[in-house]
Amino acid sequence: MPAITVDDPSTLSRVGDADGTVRPVVSVTSAIRQLEGAGFPVWRGFHGLGFADIDPFLLLDEIGPLTWAPGTAKGAPWHPHRGFETVTYVLDGDVEHHDTEGGGGLIGEGDTQWMTAGRGLLHDELPSERAFREGGRQHGVQLWVNLPAAAKMTDPRYQAIGGRDLTLLTTDDSVGVVRLIAGRIGEHAGPGDTHTPITLAHATLPPGTELRVPWDPTYSAMAYVLGGDGTVGDEARPIGEHQLARFGAGDAVVVRAAADASVPFEVLLLGGQPIKEPVVQYGPFVMNTEAEIDEAIRDFQTGKMGRTPADAAGDVRRA
Repeated sequence: MPAITVDDPSTLSRVGDADGTVRPVVSVTSAIRQLEGAGFPVWRGFHGLGFADIDPFLLLDEIGPLTWAPGTAKGAPWHPHRGFETVTYVLDGDVEHHDTEGGGGLIGEGDTQWMTAGRGLLHDELPSERAFREGGRQHGVQLWVNLPAAAKMTDPRYQAIGGRDLTLLTTDDSVGVVRLIAGRIGEHAGPGDTHTPITLAHATLPPGTELRVPWDPTYSAMAYVLGGDGTVGDEARPIGEHQLARFGAGDAVVVRAAADASVPFEVLLLGGQPIKEPVVQYGPFVMNTEAEIDEAIRDFQTGKMGRTPADAAGDVRRA
């Protein structure tokens, strides 16, 4: 897992004081595996939960980890979005992105692509030509962040956040690494510029390591396991790969790597300020009312969100 890291975590700033009330574990749920796009497998991290349980998020998909044979990697052909933001964080491999607003580029290992769909656009997400030709390992996460009603029709925006731009922190014992992508952990801020206030971080914890982080008490709080085994909360509830923990009220989050583990504990920490508005979803459109969904469908069909580029046809990566 070659996401951005350092050889000596003791050179990094510590996450900060987390002496407040530790959040209890509300639930631990398991992701389900299914196919997306042109046929690539994902682990659906919010399986079994309602929008109120995960507010302000909408979807969490873990892509991989898997290894593609040469000429077999799949992506997501051109498709629309409206009403939310997509956050793509790549741990292994790389992804090409294009959209009808002129955004795009290569998302490499450790990089994050933050796309605000807002009023609507079309985009695609494909393995790079190199990755398709040569094959190789792929692992990443896509998170959908809801937008409040007042921001759903905002202009589309694209942020390319390089791995080297992330805020790197360490655990109290200076052995774990925390990559802060967006929001705040204590006095530390990540580079992602968000419409909806959230915190998003990826932690790597060697066996036996504890991570105790301050967490905004007004935010929701969750932990999704990307690899390894460990526990969550002061109650030390067991959790493993492709599982999600939801936490209750408090102002600190605790996760621990299993002491007898053979690999590091890889955990995605996420939470945000709940929007507490109605959510109506129809595929790639997420609005507040059925009428707004009908309008989104009409706007897509009439080309108001853009049109698929003429040169898109025939690309075998989309097949």
